[in-house]
Amino acid sequence: VQLTESGGGLAQAGDSLRLSCKGSGDTHAIYATGWFRQAPGREREFVGWILRNGGISDYADSVKGRVTISKSASKDIVYLQMNDLKPEDTAVYYCAATGAPSSLLRNWQQYHYWGQGTQVTVSS
Repeated sequence: VQLTESGGGLAQAGDSLRLSCKGSGDTHAIYATGWFRQAPGREREFVGWILRNGGISDYADSVKGRVTISKSASKDIVYLQMNDLKPEDTAVYYCAATGAPSSLLRNWQQYHYWGQGTQVTVSS
């Protein structure tokens, strides 16, 4: 499975951005896709995840209410819609996928496949 993120860039506080994570290869083996972010000098942080099959998703408290994860009809693209962006949202955003069912999908170590990351910078 290969993952490619896109959609990052510069934004102002209050703006919206939609990141995309396109999967290729054996995407039917994906159980869940997660989004994580990492700011300079900080640890990788969970943002949210969504199951490939079904509509179950989960979000970090820090973004809940401002972020929505969705899928394309083919399920091969996973979107991260971010609204009301804040400067503290500035980070490199990564999508990740796992083929193994897990109850620990907030943990980045559960994921086996990672994209290259896309930078999101939010100015005040």
